[in-house]
Amino acid sequence: MSEQADYHDPQFLTWISAGLGVALAIGHIWMNIFGNVSTLLQNGIHFAGFALLCSLAYPYSPKIFARFPALRALDIWFGLSVAASAIYLVLAEDDIYARGVRLVPLDWIAGIITIIGAIEFTRRTTGWIIPILIIIALSYISFWGAHIGGIFAFGGLSLETLMFRSIYGDDALFGSIARISSTFVFMFILFGAFLLKSGAGQFIIDLSRAVAGRFVGGPGFVAIMASGLTGTISGSAIANTASTGVITIPMMKKAGFPGHFAAGVEASSSTGGQLMPPIMGAGAFVMAATTQISYTHIVAMSVLPAILYFASVAFFVRIEARRSHAHQLMDEDAPSFWQVMRNGGPSFIIPVTLLITLLVNGFTPTYAAGYAILSCIVASWLTPHRMGPKEIFEALSLGARNMIMTAVLLCAVGLIVNVIATAGIGNTFSLMISSWANGSLLIAFVLVALASLILGMGLPVTAAYIVLGTLSAPALYQLILQSQIVDLLVAGSVPETARAIFMIAVPDKLAALAGPMSQVEASAIVSHLPFETLGLLYDKLFDPAVLLTTLLSAHMIIFWLSQDSNVTPPVCLAAFTAAAIAKSPPMKTGFSAWKIAKGLYVVPLLFAYTPLLSGDWLKMMEIFVFALFGLWILSAAVEGHWENRLSILPRLLGLGVGIALIWPAPLLIHMMALGGFIALFAWNIKFPVVAKSAKSA
Repeated sequence: MSEQADYHDPQFLTWISAGLGVALAIGHIWMNIFGNVSTLLQNGIHFAGFALLCSLAYPYSPKIFARFPALRALDIWFGLSVAASAIYLVLAEDDIYARGVRLVPLDWIAGIITIIGAIEFTRRTTGWIIPILIIIALSYISFWGAHIGGIFAFGGLSLETLMFRSIYGDDALFGSIARISSTFVFMFILFGAFLLKSGAGQFIIDLSRAVAGRFVGGPGFVAIMASGLTGTISGSAIANTASTGVITIPMMKKAGFPGHFAAGVEASSSTGGQLMPPIMGAGAFVMAATTQISYTHIVAMSVLPAILYFASVAFFVRIEARRSHAHQLMDEDAPSFWQVMRNGGPSFIIPVTLLITLLVNGFTPTYAAGYAILSCIVASWLTPHRMGPKEIFEALSLGARNMIMTAVLLCAVGLIVNVIATAGIGNTFSLMISSWANGSLLIAFVLVALASLILGMGLPVTAAYIVLGTLSAPALYQLILQSQIVDLLVAGSVPETARAIFMIAVPDKLAALAGPMSQVEASAIVSHLPFETLGLLYDKLFDPAVLLTTLLSAHMIIFWLSQDSNVTPPVCLAAFTAAAIAKSPPMKTGFSAWKIAKGLYVVPLLFAYTPLLSGDWLKMMEIFVFALFGLWILSAAVEGHWENRLSILPRLLGLGVGIALIWPAPLLIHMMALGGFIALFAWNIKFPVVAKSAKSA
């Protein structure tokens, strides 16, 4: 058993793996910035290269290879076969079309090997869930889909058509999602690797300690700040937790925070790293490609929501610091702010500033990431961590190694998305959600949240977002617009240009359109409108900017809810990773992280019911400010403690005030709720509740 556990590849395979990673990184930089390579060829090279690299980095079975080392050669031969088959298929496209889309035996062999490789390498990197879904999807569209009844019945495709579409379809193995992986995602992961090797990772930790470490509960704020900034590098909750948690969790425990709480803060903060502009993990790039909304716009609209999330985590830290009497941590070795900026500031600030500047000025994310990578090398020479040939080689290799799982996953997920698009399952599923919700946006929100939690137990966050976005984003989009139509009917604000459509669809209700009506009556009218009529109304009632905001809101809701699997029991890998560092009970840590990360559920409600993503910055700031105070008092009400302990009545009042501050309401209502916040806060400070044990003592 110990011999099996101690298995390692020979040194020459490690060097081959590192060299292949460097070659892949350089090749992608050239293709994305300087080359003129077709999309199919680039995606094929991308998949082939990372399939081979995956066979080197993720052996089939270290236990078996420890006993039978010769079998490792067969495993690597499998990786070579998959890579060669993928390249062959890319080069064979023209010949296949010339034959009238007919496959010859060699095409079949290469296609089967490539698809089996995609399934197997996805299993090695992410587990069994995605491979099982791929097998179910491919068999559904070719075999058993024709034998089921109801709305999901689908006439089987021929095996030849299935093979062709799985490889060459717009959404298939080498399709649009693979394009996202080979361009935006890899370039930004490579950028993160260069940031780390230039010393930016240590700079983030030191800066967080210098800025936040001296406050009451400071180590908790260090964890939040460090994880948020690290999110601009990795975009992975688990990677964030593992990298920053080894420093921040012991600091929090030393300051007096309970171990499970310290681990929960780290897991929650690291989850927020994937919501943190400008990178936001791979999901933001997928969202941009799916919605055709510019990546720059998505990033800009994500700033205020990300701040709200990290503030909500910080509120829990402050409250726990007051309750646990967690003292400030006087770290004698902590550098000063100016020392930190002098030693490592350029390595982080210059590349990130250049990246943001290029994005704001209209350059593509791929182009911006390429030049930001070069700036990492230049900026490092202004610090003690100068990047030479060795560090550059290591950064290129690290970037490729960090990309293996994402590259294989995003390409393989294309097989599922292709089936969903071909069979029309997305529209069917959206109609089911609309039917189950019965016109209620809140019920639809809960259904999507439950689906994201279930999917997230077995899928990485990006895959969960892709699958759930394809299936349910249309339903959320429709329901958000329908809720806005209800608001127009309630206010009696339906324009004349749209009344003709109502006259045809619901002629008996035309008289009611002349003035305000009740919420129930308005909802009843909208629920009776045919689907085709609703489509016509959208164009008459809403300008393109509103439709774009609604589309972004629908996808952002799903993107945020997809993160909850990181911190929600029973499967919460970021929380379990933090628990291992803190040596705290995993499930107790998971529930702590779940509670602390409540912003993952509250902020998406703002996307659904308010114009927080509208681009109207005055209105957005108004929503942001009131929501900030609302999240603070809600955290206190949940914890039963603010600056001091809260009794039951202030907790209930605080819950009501928090909901009033967050829920869409007239400015007067929000101002009154803010007054209630101030009154409760002052009362909590002036008249603290003393615990019974303290009284008896």
